[in-house]
Amino acid sequence: MPTRILGISAYYHDSAAALVEDGRIIAAAQEERFTRKKHDPGFPSHAVAYCLREAGITGSQLDLVGFYEKPLLKFERLLETYVASAPRGLKSYLMAMPTWLGDKLWMSDDIRSNVAGYEAEVMFGEHHESHAASAFYPSPFENAAIVTMDGVGEWATSSIGAGKGHELEMLRELRFPHSLGLLYSAFTYFTGFRVNSGEYKVMGLAPYGEPKYVQAIKDHLLEIKEDGSLWMNMEYFTYPHGLTMTGDTFGQLFDGPARKPETKLTQREMDLARSVQEITEEVMLKMARFARKETGQRDLCLAGGVALNCVGNGRLLREGIFDQIWIQPAAGDAGGAVGVALALWHRYLDKRRTSPEAAGTWERPSAARPGATPKYADGMSGSYLGPRSTDEEIQAFIDRRGCAARRIDSAALADEVARHLAEGKVVGLLQGRMEFGPRALGGRSILGDARSPAMQSVMNLKIKFRESFRPFAPSVLREKVGEWFDLDADSPYMLLVADVRPDKRLPAPPGSEDLWGIEKLNVPRSTIPAVTHVDYSARIQTVRRETNPLYYDIIAAFDRRTGCPVVVNTSFNVRGEPIVCTPDDAYRCFMRTNIDVLVLENYVLEKGDQAPLQDDGAWKQEFVLD
Repeated sequence: MPTRILGISAYYHDSAAALVEDGRIIAAAQEERFTRKKHDPGFPSHAVAYCLREAGITGSQLDLVGFYEKPLLKFERLLETYVASAPRGLKSYLMAMPTWLGDKLWMSDDIRSNVAGYEAEVMFGEHHESHAASAFYPSPFENAAIVTMDGVGEWATSSIGAGKGHELEMLRELRFPHSLGLLYSAFTYFTGFRVNSGEYKVMGLAPYGEPKYVQAIKDHLLEIKEDGSLWMNMEYFTYPHGLTMTGDTFGQLFDGPARKPETKLTQREMDLARSVQEITEEVMLKMARFARKETGQRDLCLAGGVALNCVGNGRLLREGIFDQIWIQPAAGDAGGAVGVALALWHRYLDKRRTSPEAAGTWERPSAARPGATPKYADGMSGSYLGPRSTDEEIQAFIDRRGCAARRIDSAALADEVARHLAEGKVVGLLQGRMEFGPRALGGRSILGDARSPAMQSVMNLKIKFRESFRPFAPSVLREKVGEWFDLDADSPYMLLVADVRPDKRLPAPPGSEDLWGIEKLNVPRSTIPAVTHVDYSARIQTVRRETNPLYYDIIAAFDRRTGCPVVVNTSFNVRGEPIVCTPDDAYRCFMRTNIDVLVLENYVLEKGDQAPLQDDGAWKQEFVLD
C-alpha cells in the first residue's frame, strides 16, 4: 500500500493543503480558491477535501498528517515579545489571545476534527524547515544550498541550509525582530499597500523611482552584515508590539506620513519602492554568497515570501554566485504544506530521493547538445496540482447557464485561440489543473497580444481593475526565450526577471528622457511593449510542451501567425478576488469584465454571443482595497 501524507498550513495567510503519496506530490491547493476569500487564513477544509478526493481516499487512509510550523514555539515568541514591549503591546496582545487560546494551541485536536477519519498523531515541522523542504525536495538538484527568507515563522526570519540526496540540514538562522521580509512589508505599509498582499506592487513600482532613500535606510533603519544578516533599529518599527508596521519616526525620516491607501501615488512612493528594492537585493546577494561559502554547493534553492521577489531572483542568477537557482513556485506560507509533507517522507520516514539531476531528466544549459534545449524536470509538475473540470462537467455548466458555446476539436483549439489573440482580443483560459501558488501559468490565465502598445492599460484598467503602473508577464516558448530576453535558463514559474534583448528594443522617442515617474509608462520600449517594464525588464515564464501541451501549442500557433513566440499572461481574476477555480468562477469574471473570449477546456465562448449575466446570488464581485 502506498504511504500517504497530508501537509497543512493555516491560520496566518494563504492557508493550503497538499498530499504526498510515496514521495510524489499528488495534489495541492490554497483554501482561497474554494472559499473565494483572498489570502484566506482559515483552516483549509476545502483544500483538504480536494486533496483526498484527488487521491481517491478518505482521512482514515492517511498515514501521517503534518502541520507546517510549531504553534507552541510561535506562542512563546509572541508572549516574550509582548512582555518585552509592555505596556505598548496590550491592544495587539488582547486581539491575538482569543485566537490562540481558542484554536492555535490545540492544533492537533483542531486538525483531527477537520480531517474526518484521521485519528493518528499529528506531526509538526518548524516553519523555515518546511520552507527549506519545499525548496529542496522538489528541485531538480541532487545537492544544493538552501536559503529561506520571509517575515517570521516561530523565531526564525531567514535561514541557510544544505540538501544532499534525501538529507536536509539547517545551518544558520536570523531571528525576530530582524527580518528582511518584515522590512519590505514595512515599506509596503508605508507606501499605502496592504501587508502580505501588496509587496509585489512595491516591486513593480520600483523602476519608476530613484534610490533616493538608500543611504537614509542604512544610516537609521538597519545594519547589513557581510553574511547577509540584519540588525534593525526598532525605534522606527512598530510591528513587534503594534497594529501597524511603522510609526511617526518613520514619517520623520521619509518626508512625511505614510501614504493613505488609494490616494495618488507620488514620486516619494516610487523612490521609497526603488530604495527598499535595492536594499533587498543587496541582502539577498550577501546571504547567497555566504550560503555558497558555508555549503560549498554550486546550486541554490529558494523559498519563503521574499523568494517571490522575482527582480531579486533574476539579479541573483545574473551575478553568477550559483550556477543555477530553483525557486519553489508556492514560496510563501502555502508552500509550507508541501514542505512539511515532503519532510515527513524523507526525514521522518527516512525515504530515499531520486532527483531529476540523478535520473538524467534535468541537465545544465552548458551540458545540452549544441543548439538543443536543455532537459528540464522537477517535482512540482509545473505547479499544476489543483482541480480540473471534466468535459462532462463543463457541458453541464454550459447547459445550466444557457451559455452560447462552441466545442472545438483539440487539434484545432490552439489555432482558434491564437487567431483571437492575433486579432487583438483578450482571452480568458481555464484548462487543465489549477496552479498551486500565486502565479497563473496557463491553467487559469488571461492572455493577450504582447505586441500591442495598448494591451497593458486595457488589461489593467478594463479587466483587472487595478493600478495602471503594474506590468504584465510574458509567456514565451522555452526554446526561443534567448531570442527575446537576456536569459538562458528555465523559468517555468514566472519567478525570474530578465531584460528584453537590445535588438527587440525600440529607440527612445524625442523628449522621453525628460519624463519622470508614471509618465514613463506610456513610452513603448520594445516590439513587445505590453510585457516590457519601464526599465526594459520582464517577469518571464518559459513554457514547455511536455508540461502544458495546450498552452504551449497556443503560443506556438500565435508564433506561426505573427512571428512572435510571446504572449501576455496574467492571472484569471480581478482585483480583490482569488484566481478562478471553477468554470462558474471563470464565467462570472468573463461576463463582468472586458474579456472578449472565454475558453473552458474545449469550449469557446465569445462575449457578443452571451445573454446578460443574471446574478444568482452565488457570487458577488467585490473590489476591495488591496
